[in-house]
Amino acid sequence: MARKILLTSFQTWLPHQVSNSSDDLLQKIQGHPPQNLELIYLRHLPVDTHRASQQVQQAIAQYQPHCVVCCGMAESRENLTLESHACWGTEQFFTTLPLESLIAPLTATTISHDAGKFVCEGLYFHVLEYLHRTQSSCGGVFVHVPRLAPKNEAKIVRDFQHLLMGLSGLLSTI
Repeated sequence: MARKILLTSFQTWLPHQVSNSSDDLLQKIQGHPPQNLELIYLRHLPVDTHRASQQVQQAIAQYQPHCVVCCGMAESRENLTLESHACWGTEQFFTTLPLESLIAPLTATTISHDAGKFVCEGLYFHVLEYLHRTQSSCGGVFVHVPRLAPKNEAKIVRDFQHLLMGLSGLLSTI
């Protein structure tokens, strides 16, 4: 049985941005998806924590994915970064996924402990809180994507595809 992974990306939010690298990455993956995965795309989320969170929670309820991978752009970062947790006020939630083992075979991916204090962290918090509140067995992670350029694009796409395959292997044991 193919494992379902819900993938999300955002719209741009600043005038100088021609595109959002998180959405650019999903577009590339959509053209060459890893085998044995059912990928569900929720692209161009609004850059609004409340509205984006509602849309993702509705998609989780509708599609019942095995995992949710929220993606956002981090213009100043060089690598893909998997966020360990998200905060909202004084509350915080941690991903239940084993990030260390997921990134072990990857060359352009690191773990971050700072989801950015913007809409990315807000969405991640609300997704993790929703999964916790509904007692879902669905895993959740937020991936920050650097700007894609000729010098890094191939390795970023390759790492993301391997990450999805790693999640598929992990999810098949659950």
